[in-house]
Amino acid sequence: MAQYRKPLTERARVLRRDMTDAERRLWTALRLACPDGVRFRSQVPIGRYIVDFACLSARLVAEVDGGQHYSDAGMARDAVRDAWLRAEGFQILRVTNRDVLTNVEGVVVAILSGVQPVPPPQPLPTRGRG
Repeated sequence: MAQYRKPLTERARVLRRDMTDAERRLWTALRLACPDGVRFRSQVPIGRYIVDFACLSARLVAEVDGGQHYSDAGMARDAVRDAWLRAEGFQILRVTNRDVLTNVEGVVVAILSGVQPVPPPQPLPTRGRG
């Protein structure tokens, strides 16, 4: 997996800089709507893939799909990719560009419904040896 890291990191930087309108809109909405303890990242390398959005602590991936994902070849690539991500313990939510552009609030609600906020750490006991 290390052989993929540097090229993927560079590619992820380019993808973050050149987000589609739908990705940019969802990224803004996600950052504003996330409860405390939930952190999403954009254009995240995972294995040999780059996912659009990920909450790593919740093992949740959100993909924003344009038209190329609905061709036979695109659906076949996505099936292989999704199978690998699921085998690694990730839940995948796919939404269309149109979903994001026409109902970003609903998309954010759907994404966040798959995330449980991480509880804050409990203070250590002040007395006793544990």
